[in-house]
Amino acid sequence: MAQLQFSATGRRKCSVARVRLVPGTGRILVNEKPANEYFGRRTLELVVNGPFEVTQTGGKYDAIADVFGGGVSGQAGAVRHGIARALVEVDPELRSALKKAGYLTRDPRMKERRKYGLKKARKAPQFSKR
Repeated sequence: MAQLQFSATGRRKCSVARVRLVPGTGRILVNEKPANEYFGRRTLELVVNGPFEVTQTGGKYDAIADVFGGGVSGQAGAVRHGIARALVEVDPELRSALKKAGYLTRDPRMKERRKYGLKKARKAPQFSKR
C-alpha cells in the first residue's frame, strides 16, 4: 500500500514550517487558514506556489502547513522550502527541477546580531565632533 501523506520541514530566517502533502485538489492551508488569507499579499502567495508551478503538480496535492516563528515573509519562504522537500519525497525525479529553481536550498541569511555601542547591527549613533 502506498503512503498517503508526505511530510517535510522547511526553514527560512527564524521561521519553521512543518508541511504535509496529501493527495487532493491543490488547496494550501497555513495554520488552518487558506494561504491567500493567511499571507494577505499576492507576492507571498506566489512564493508559496512556486514548487507546484516548477514541477507542474498544481492540482494534485493539498499542502497543510503549521508554521511558527519569524515574520510573514520568512514564513512564506519556510512553507515553500517544506513543500519542495515534501515533493521530492513524493517523487525523487522532481528533485532536479526543484534544485535548479533553488527551492531545496535552505536560505542561510539570518539577521546579524547587535553589537554594543551601536544602535543596531551596523548603525552607529550620530557622530558629534563637539
